[in-house]
Amino acid sequence: MRIAFSKPVATHEFDVLLREFGPAGYDALQLKTGQFIPWVDNPNDFLARTAGGPGASEGLVYFDELDDDRLTRVIDFAAAVGSKLLVFCHNRSREGVTADQRAGLARQLSVHGERAQQSGIALSLHHHFDQPVMLPQDVIEFWSAATPGSIGLTVDTAHLAKSGVQDIPAFIREFAPIIDNVHLKDYADGEWRLVGRGDLDLDGILAALADVEFDGWLCIDEESDASLADGLGVSRTWLDEHLDSNTR
Repeated sequence: MRIAFSKPVATHEFDVLLREFGPAGYDALQLKTGQFIPWVDNPNDFLARTAGGPGASEGLVYFDELDDDRLTRVIDFAAAVGSKLLVFCHNRSREGVTADQRAGLARQLSVHGERAQQSGIALSLHHHFDQPVMLPQDVIEFWSAATPGSIGLTVDTAHLAKSGVQDIPAFIREFAPIIDNVHLKDYADGEWRLVGRGDLDLDGILAALADVEFDGWLCIDEESDASLADGLGVSRTWLDEHLDSNTR
């Protein structure tokens, strides 16, 4: 299992993030869109900015509409900077999306997934609150139409809770064959929280990952209002205390 970290930070903190994630105990980053998109046409400049640090560009989280040309550019960038995982987060409301339209999106994204695989990149779809793939039935409809093996599923624990999915461990067990990335995030009172500071059964989630012998990415997706230092440190300490050795 790869242990990653992801957090939106102020521009002046980006270099701190690049410098501190490794010493804090994480294998890699999953960079947010704004942290890499300014360099999408200049990958060599991006590599210079990150100093080619191991894991710094291993995962990218791309938030956008499903535009073929733009996604192709991002895949090319990911290949150029050595990314292994590209997470697509669909900037489109779920409202009004029919099952047939969801299937069409699956077929469209499958083409990109197959192309990404040619460069050694796994393309993963982030289910998300109020996006076309939000609920379990959406997942079933989408992956029933997707080309088998072309797209993985990124599970975000807090977005599942916000979407009304109450039994997240059961969700993980049901969809284990397609899950390749987990965004571990806590949630309470309508807000993202540091892991262990919200209401989610995170221990039950980790137990479910162990039960299905999950061997993908486990990413602390830190989107609370905590500082970067606390996001890195508190989250890693919690993982050390709660992550069963059988899941690693």
